[in-house]
Amino acid sequence: MSERLRVVIADDQALVRTGFRMILTADGLEVVAEAANGLEAVEAARRTLPDVVLMDVRMPEMDGLEATRRILSPAAADPPRVVILTTFDLDRYVYAALSAGASGFLLKDVSPEQLVAAVRLVRAGDALLAPAITRRLIERYAVRDERAATLHRDLSTLTPRELEVLALLARGLSNAELAERLHLSDATVKTHVARILSKLRLRDRAQAIVVAYETGLVTPGSAGG
Repeated sequence: MSERLRVVIADDQALVRTGFRMILTADGLEVVAEAANGLEAVEAARRTLPDVVLMDVRMPEMDGLEATRRILSPAAADPPRVVILTTFDLDRYVYAALSAGASGFLLKDVSPEQLVAAVRLVRAGDALLAPAITRRLIERYAVRDERAATLHRDLSTLTPRELEVLALLARGLSNAELAERLHLSDATVKTHVARILSKLRLRDRAQAIVVAYETGLVTPGSAGG
C-alpha cells in the first residue's frame, strides 16, 4: 500500500489503547487519534477521517454503540469501517453494533498478528466475522419485529438465486462453502454476494446476515449450514 492505513482507537482503558497503538504502529499503520469515550470517538472520527475505528462497546459519556451509529450515519459522506472491541464473543451489544453498520468484532485478547490482519481486512472492504459465530450471535439476539428492525430491507429486488445465496450466507457458510453447495465458482459466488449488498444498500456481509434474520428469510434455529 502506498498510503498508510489510518486508525482511531476508542477504549476507556488507557492500557488497551497504548497496547493497540504499539502493535499497529509497529506494523506500519498510523494511529491518528485515541478516544476514551464515545463522544471523543465521534469527534476524532470526524476530525481525522480515519480508514478504520476500533471501538470499545462499554465506555462512559456515550457507549460504543451510539458512537458507531453516529459515525456511520447516512449523512456521513465517506465513513470509516468500524470494528467493535469486546471481551465476550456473544455480547448483545455486538449484535446491535452490527445492525448499526459495524463491519465486525474482535475480542480484546486478540493476538498482535490478528489485530493487524483484521484492520487491513476491513479496510479492504471485507466484513470481519467468523460466519458461524456471527450466526450464533444473531440467532440469540435477533427479534422478528419489523418496527424494531434496524436494517429492514425489501428483499423483492433479489432474484431467487440471490435469495438462496443470502439464506445460506446467513447460516454461516463461507464463499468457498457456498460455491461447493451451489455448484458455482468462487467468482460467481462473489458476484452474487456483491449484487445482494448493492441491491439492499448494505456495507458488508455482517449487515446482510442481520437483514436475513430481521426480514424472516432465515429464522433462529432453522436448519442449514
